[in-house]
This record gives sequence, C-alpha cells and structure tokens, in this order.
Amino acid sequence: MNRIKNFFSSFLLIELLKGMALTGRQLFARKITVLYPEERTPQSPRFRGLHALRRYPNGEERCIACKLCEAVCPALAITIESAVRTDGTRRTTRYDIDLTKCIFCGFCEESCPVDSIVETRIFEYCGEKRGDLLYTKPMLLALGEQYESQLAQDRACDAKYR
Repeated sequence: MNRIKNFFSSFLLIELLKGMALTGRQLFARKITVLYPEERTPQSPRFRGLHALRRYPNGEERCIACKLCEAVCPALAITIESAVRTDGTRRTTRYDIDLTKCIFCGFCEESCPVDSIVETRIFEYCGEKRGDLLYTKPMLLALGEQYESQLAQDRACDAKYR
C-alpha cells in the first residue's frame, strides 16, 4: 500500500506542487528587505560600537589612568601610558585602541570607575590601511566631544536598568 502511495506521489509531482505553493505564498507576503543607506533599522540603546573617551563638564578628561580597561581587555587591544601631572593627579599620556584586535565585548566600559571609556552607537567606520583603525587619545576625545549628548543620554538609560 505504501509503495502505491509513493508511486502516485512521485508521478503526480506532489512535492513540486507543495514547493510551488510555498513560493506563491511568499511572493505576495510583506517584504522585509531594508535598503540600507536610505532606510535604517532600529538600534538598541545598548549597542556597542566605536569607542570614545569622555570629558567632565568643565572640560577635564575623565580618565585617571587606572589601567583597568587595559587589564580586563581579552583581546589586548588597549594600550595606556600614564604620567603624574604637576597638581599630583595621574592622567594618561597615551591611550590607544587597536580596532583590528577589539572584539567589542564592552569589558573596558564596564570596568571604568569614572565612566571615561564608552562605546558609542557608531558602526559606520572604515579604514583603508591597518593603521587607520588604530585610534589614539586625541581621536577618542574628539569622538567623545562630538557625541557627548548621545553618550550622556545612553548612560542615563543604562543607569535606569542597573
């Protein structure tokens, strides 16, 4: 009995008709393709993108050169050098992040006691050479100044969920 059923199933091309029915249903369904540069998909406020260094409202940089972010980085992408200033505080003289090594885990952001290093929502960055993805302290501070309003808003949102 089963052999007869299989014969008629293959003779009448039942599988082909099932496949065509599925194709026909999807042909008239709502499309989910996003035309990227013109259309944007919603982004989570907790998205981890390009790094930035923040400053205090008085203009002083937040980083106290505790080197916790360098120690916690699993990819060893962060390099910090520090020096003591004339007023006795310690600040960074060099703060580099190699984005070719970075895995965007967010550990550096979580370990920072003064909320200095943050990951922005920027995901559209590129480099033609490997050296273009080595972000230095002035570059990171410039990103922090440029996106400070968005960063402060994201930090307030994160504090609400902690």
